[in-house]
Amino acid sequence: MDIIEAIKNRHSVRHYTEQPIETEKIERLRQLVEECNAQSGLHIQLITDEPRSFGESLLARYGKFSNVKNYFAMIGKKCVELDQTVGYYGERLVLEAQMMGLNTCWVGLSYKKISSALNIASDEKLVCVISVGYGATPGIDHKRKSPDRVSVTDVRTAPQWYKQGVACALLAPTAINQQKFKFTLHAGSKVSLKAGLGPYSKVDLGIVKYHFEAGAGIKNFEWE
Repeated sequence: MDIIEAIKNRHSVRHYTEQPIETEKIERLRQLVEECNAQSGLHIQLITDEPRSFGESLLARYGKFSNVKNYFAMIGKKCVELDQTVGYYGERLVLEAQMMGLNTCWVGLSYKKISSALNIASDEKLVCVISVGYGATPGIDHKRKSPDRVSVTDVRTAPQWYKQGVACALLAPTAINQQKFKFTLHAGSKVSLKAGLGPYSKVDLGIVKYHFEAGAGIKNFEWE
């Protein structure tokens, strides 16, 4: 499975089986976390065999999560760009996990913060978590906006790489499926991306940005 197949096949999963993640896959996920932290300056942590965060949370039950024992804690230093950076590198982990045969779900509120399981400095913030494991189902697709609703530029007359980028961006997970973002293609193959208003919209922006790069090909354009 390549990244485009992962984007197309990946759906949010809230119910997990009791099957443990194999040691070699845990080691690979930890390696990816280290790579993301080195590149981004984040302090992402992979928490394994920890059922309390979802098992003891009333919000988790309301959010219909079950058997969540493993998750990425998306942590970083408090700054303006933190949410977008979390979204970008978190989605890299999500898609890598998908390519490994695992399932995931971005979780903003439906969990309990277990301080003893986390390492958070005074100048850092836990933005959200991402559950990971073997899903009871592969998840389901959701209704998505048409390309013209997320692009200021007319997608019909845009270059193929831009069309592919927007198509992949529309498959990105966003909070409550709001898809509040807009792309614009400028002269010189430069692309801008703006977030709308809504919960976790800046995290969504980072996720969408990662999807667009995967679809468009980072060599075909520059971010403005």
